[in-house]
Amino acid sequence: KYCIPHLKKGSNPHILSLSPPLQLNPEWFGAHLAYTMSKFGMSMTVLGQANQLKKHGIAANALWPQTTIATAAVQNIPGSEELIQCSRLPTIMADAAFAILRRDSKICTGNFFLDEAILREEGLTNFDKYAVNTKKSLMIDLFV
Repeated sequence: KYCIPHLKKGSNPHILSLSPPLQLNPEWFGAHLAYTMSKFGMSMTVLGQANQLKKHGIAANALWPQTTIATAAVQNIPGSEELIQCSRLPTIMADAAFAILRRDSKICTGNFFLDEAILREEGLTNFDKYAVNTKKSLMIDLFV
């Protein structure tokens, strides 16, 4: 809320959250209740902010990875060595975020983007540079 006055003065203001598309699948809630609620709370905030701030030309969108990302959080999972090998590098999320933030904030708001999909829209077809290990099949991320 403290950033809103500054964003109102911006030439192309965006809020970008790392949260998943909303899917009310009871299996996710049953198996991962606390995690699902925390992530979906962020996703619902994106919807609310998009509606509240659209009149000011401030975009609110979400970005989520198509596959697991080789981050410290993943590395801290016991036995994660194989999962890391089946993941992508964090640079895919940075590139996808950059693509979103370049879009017109007055038009591009209230979306739930997947990193790979947004980069495909930008014309990227080969994602090998993001793979930790190109010889391994990628692991689809949670909520996808």
